[in-house]
Amino acid sequence: MRLMCGRYDLSESPAAIRAKFELPEFPSYTGGADLRPSQRLPIVRLDGRGAREGALARWGLVPPWAADLSFGSRCFNARSETAARAPAFRAAWQARRCLVPLNAFHEWSGPAGQRTRHRIHPEGEPLFALAGLWERWGRGAEAVDTYTVLTCAPNEAMAPIHDRMPVILAAADYDAWLHEPAARLLQPYAGRLVIEALAAAPPRTEPAAAPAQLRLL
Repeated sequence: MRLMCGRYDLSESPAAIRAKFELPEFPSYTGGADLRPSQRLPIVRLDGRGAREGALARWGLVPPWAADLSFGSRCFNARSETAARAPAFRAAWQARRCLVPLNAFHEWSGPAGQRTRHRIHPEGEPLFALAGLWERWGRGAEAVDTYTVLTCAPNEAMAPIHDRMPVILAAADYDAWLHEPAARLLQPYAGRLVIEALAAAPPRTEPAAAPAQLRLL
């Protein structure tokens, strides 16, 4: 099985993210058209009072027991079907869920050497969210917040491109996902997707495969 959802794009202003996700404030960040694991990117989560807050976190979840941050290179995606049981994700599944804002995710298809890069987003949704989990690695001033994107089976539009897709949440389900690990929300997207084949598909460097017990896709 192939790795997926290892690139996305986000170029909205903090003000636009704040308005879309009904946040009191949102930090400055560096966006772009080719965001990838290990970058520090926006998420939306619950604060200690149970209210939404915006934050920046490193893409690639690192559980507290991991030896170092390189562990996250194996955990930028998590299978929604098994995340509740997987050692790296089960604590975050229960207590630290998040939304991952983006403009589109990217996926490749085709034979080696002739791969086509696709830019994909829900029709009529220029800014939307994926279901994610977040964790905190380290302590005190050296603590680092990290996150992963949950994946599910593909819908009809995605199936010819990949055997997985990221979990796209409807805006009406944001609070439900943030407040409880509702597996019913982690389904293939039921709406229409806009899939744009990009003219240029730069070579993709896949992260090292995860060990069997943490395999993501």
